[in-house]
Amino acid sequence: MTKDYAWIDYGTLDGCLREDLENKAHRAMVVLDPVKLELSNWAEVFGSAEHLEDCHLPALPHAAEGETVPERRFTLGREVWIEREDFAEVPPKGYKRLFPGNKVRLKGGYVIECTGAEKDADGNVTKVLATVVPDTKSGTPGADSVKVKAAITWVGVADGLQAEVRMYDRLFTDPQPDAGGKDFLSLLNPDSLQVVTAYVEPSLKAAQADDKFQFERFGYFVADRKDHRSDKPVFNKITGLKDSWGK
Repeated sequence: MTKDYAWIDYGTLDGCLREDLENKAHRAMVVLDPVKLELSNWAEVFGSAEHLEDCHLPALPHAAEGETVPERRFTLGREVWIEREDFAEVPPKGYKRLFPGNKVRLKGGYVIECTGAEKDADGNVTKVLATVVPDTKSGTPGADSVKVKAAITWVGVADGLQAEVRMYDRLFTDPQPDAGGKDFLSLLNPDSLQVVTAYVEPSLKAAQADDKFQFERFGYFVADRKDHRSDKPVFNKITGLKDSWGK
């Protein structure tokens, strides 16, 4: 013990949080910056535009000894939400996600092939277009018959939930805001909180206040203890999957 001030890197706390939550926070797919994707041949492949395919993924990466891995279930239909950054009309070098002519897997679902996109008058992408590749559903015979270089997360339009997600970041831009006579008020991070309207998979409808989850790709989140409701979910960011501060 010491009575002297000591500075501990913020990343140390983040690392401890990740270590604690890694094996007990249930996984979930979310879309924070959504754009709609339409599978144009869905009715042709499945006989109806309203057909929904049951899908499932493990809720945890592995089970404790003597326990079974819990599952989360959701449906895939003709329309899904994907991350806007998962589509590029003109892909940069090394880009492996959706662009015209490229195939990816919808995680836990089917392989799809991008065919293009629809845009508004200002040139902004309003919808991504693709086709589903038959007989490639994850976990079924022949699922790997079509090789892809990427799998992307998604949320079904049919059963996804709209949620408020509060993206908390570090409060100050300086790791030692009150050292050396600094004016800490001038070091406040203007981006320390960003609130987004997201879509989350239906398993999160059962979330209770203070329940913690790993949102795949994005980090660890907790259901807000005051504002969260099953009909209006609210999640707060705890920490990312890795320390990207200042990068």
